[in-house]
Amino acid sequence: MRGLKMCHRVSSVNTAYNTSTSAPWKHLGDKHHRGGALVWPIDFSDVVKARERLQPYLSPTPLRSYAPLDEALGLHVLVKHENHNPTNCFKIRNGLSALTALTPEERRRGVITATRGNHGQGLAWAGRKLNVPITVCVPLRNNIEKNEAIRGFGAELIEEGRDYDESVEVMNRIARERGLRTIHSTNEAWVIAGAATLSLEMLEQADAMGETLEAAIYAVGGGSQAVGAMTVFRKLRPTVAVYGVQAEKASAIYDSWKAGKPVTHQSADTIADGVATKMSYAMTFDALRKGLTDFILVSEEEIAEAIRLLLKTTHNLAEGAGAVGLAGLRKLTSRLRNKTVAIVISGSNIDQPTLQRVLRPPS
Repeated sequence: MRGLKMCHRVSSVNTAYNTSTSAPWKHLGDKHHRGGALVWPIDFSDVVKARERLQPYLSPTPLRSYAPLDEALGLHVLVKHENHNPTNCFKIRNGLSALTALTPEERRRGVITATRGNHGQGLAWAGRKLNVPITVCVPLRNNIEKNEAIRGFGAELIEEGRDYDESVEVMNRIARERGLRTIHSTNEAWVIAGAATLSLEMLEQADAMGETLEAAIYAVGGGSQAVGAMTVFRKLRPTVAVYGVQAEKASAIYDSWKAGKPVTHQSADTIADGVATKMSYAMTFDALRKGLTDFILVSEEEIAEAIRLLLKTTHNLAEGAGAVGLAGLRKLTSRLRNKTVAIVISGSNIDQPTLQRVLRPPS
């Protein structure tokens, strides 16, 4: 069994990638419309540009393997530690990518978003770095600790709406009233390009470690991680299989994927609050539908068990959404036996009461 392997270093942002459309996956389309419907929201050149914009502000996050985790699963796992970002979540990439692409006038007017926490923290952190006023809308009874973090980064916090999707409506209303630039957590090309940088970084790190990545598992809330990853892999490594995972209690995109058309649910109540959405999103749904190898649902207890397993085998804390990828991988072990598979600890911003419940598993 292999011991701990890790890589922080990635290639320079000046890597001379050919950013023309690649032959693999070409049937999926690029950043164009086909038959009036958006097929793919970004192309690889957008990812390269996003990484160039992020490089002055963010260091690469580690990619590691852990022998105890490999042994527990019976396959070789690479863990991408997005929980080591300054906001403990990958969404700092999304927010920074979006803000650095705005015009000077848009920055001056200010930005507004809606979030359950991590997207808002990422924008607030980036806004403080770039001196851009940030307003963040969250639902009532949102994670108190995430709210405190958003305020701590200097953003204005507005608590209104029963859930994330109602907070999006609040965001749109206030944007009209104040003339602010909205940055949606999913329906924004710069956001997806920012999320894609983690998979570009991960692929380069795996190559530097001498690993041949064969599959990658991503939690899906809006789909920026998975669609970003597929944008990278279809250009650089089209043999990598990409799997999406959602919580059973927030399964709107999974159900939409299965139905082949958008499905909206009335609720999304899961310990994985970072993926608690009630609908699919225009900029990612087609790409998810056409590009994912498969889509997996996981239960609340499977998510909790994945949090415990990550803590035991890697000594890293994951929030619910950050453990969803591992929860999905545990249901795919027979299919992926003897393969090298990547998962992402996408965040670690779990509140204390939820963590206490998770660490007291049912007897």
